[in-house]
Amino acid sequence: MPVSLTDPPASYLAFWRERHICTLTTLRPDGTPHVVAVGATLDPVAGLARVTTNRNSRKARNVLAAGPEGAPVAVCQAEGPRWATLEGRARLLTGEEEIEEAVRRYAERYGRTPAPNPERSVIEITLTRLLGNA
Repeated sequence: MPVSLTDPPASYLAFWRERHICTLTTLRPDGTPHVVAVGATLDPVAGLARVTTNRNSRKARNVLAAGPEGAPVAVCQAEGPRWATLEGRARLLTGEEEIEEAVRRYAERYGRTPAPNPERSVIEITLTRLLGNA
């Protein structure tokens, strides 16, 4: 079910603040889907979702392979009958400020700060569509 990108319901936003494991779907260079479990955060004010990752991971390489226009991706989570999907265009960011912001948001949502990782990067997703029943 479509959800307003500019004014999502409070229940949808609350679902994205709860601690849930998500899946991130990216496309490999051959067009086949790569789906992996991740921790993800939603920034509804900025219209962004963020996933921290190792810059050499398959998901990071898939995003880079898409080029400057960004990779089409989807982040999903579900619990019982509730579900939510964030769709958008992803870019891989390696700047210190972007990484710190992503780690801060991850710690806020998941209740723990990830261990330091010099290879950490951020998949930042500019949202184009929200779906769900939350």
